Amino acid sequence: MISFESDYIAGAHPKVLERLAETNMEPLAGYGEDRYCQMAEEKIRKACNCPNAKVYFLVGGTQTNQVVISSVLSDYEGVIAATSGHISVHEGGAIEFTGHKVLALAGSNGKLNANDIDNYISTFHADGNHEHMVFPGMVYISHPTEYGTLYSKKELTEISNVCRKHNIPLFLDGARLGYGLASRQTDVSLPDIAELCDVFYIGGTKVGALCGEAVVFTHDNAPKHFITKMKQRGALLAKGRLLGIQFDTLFTDNLYMEISRHAIEMAEKLKSLLKEKGYRFYMESPTNQQFIILHNEQMSKLAQNVCFSFWEKYDDTHTIVRFATSWSTTKDDLKELEKWL
Repeated sequence: MISFESDYIAGAHPKVLERLAETNMEPLAGYGEDRYCQMAEEKIRKACNCPNAKVYFLVGGTQTNQVVISSVLSDYEGVIAATSGHISVHEGGAIEFTGHKVLALAGSNGKLNANDIDNYISTFHADGNHEHMVFPGMVYISHPTEYGTLYSKKELTEISNVCRKHNIPLFLDGARLGYGLASRQTDVSLPDIAELCDVFYIGGTKVGALCGEAVVFTHDNAPKHFITKMKQRGALLAKGRLLGIQFDTLFTDNLYMEISRHAIEMAEKLKSLLKEKGYRFYMESPTNQQFIILHNEQMSKLAQNVCFSFWEKYDDTHTIVRFATSWSTTKDDLKELEKWL
């Protein structure tokens, strides 16, 4: 059985595991106070061209979204997100669990539009009853989105400007950020994101780490006592070294981008293979996630030999499924897949 089910089906990049093994017996301070966390933070600051950034390491994406959003928002505020956004759909109500409403807006190809955000916020404040409503207190976007699509620098700048106009923070979910930065069709860099967003995170779990996400507050704007807030929410790892060593490794010798570019190369080969075999794409994705439309009988037959992800129903007889490449995808994987397509 060959798997293209997700980008975290394998454990960790060999260099990450090597460093974890090499440092295993070192006695190190806990809770992110070790030298590896400090080195990783400095390397991330440099990569972001953001010397005043504050970096925190958390274990997973849902946990990171929940901790950041609930720590930044006041208790009367909610977070604007696309209806297809991860916090809107696939996080089990984690944001609502903290008492904050997800204010869902329709997007296009997984992306929010700056004008729609501006209109939503302006309409809210123009409503004479807005004191009885949930205030929009943050904008959440994913890059790449849940459909593998990307914001252009122009789109990201427009959304950032709207947020600054209304004095609310822009939070970018970067669970798959490496694959977005490595895309051949992007004009957005890591320093661009650091400049335009108030907080974002660099995904490790899906991009070569065993686990871990690096949260970056870009403008010396981390919530007061954020470490305490992490602890209150069960997100402060005692053995913080586990995260620091991994990110220190990923941001040494450009490994993070190297393995991300590999995934994009494999995705382009996958896309070509699917097109050659006549498969129909749901939308065009320039990143590592590819979405195709299968007849239900065709899907059942393919699933006997290939693992992929159910995404959503297309109609009564067809289903949208996702194929994902990653840092661990090989040319042999693609050759094996070709046998079953």
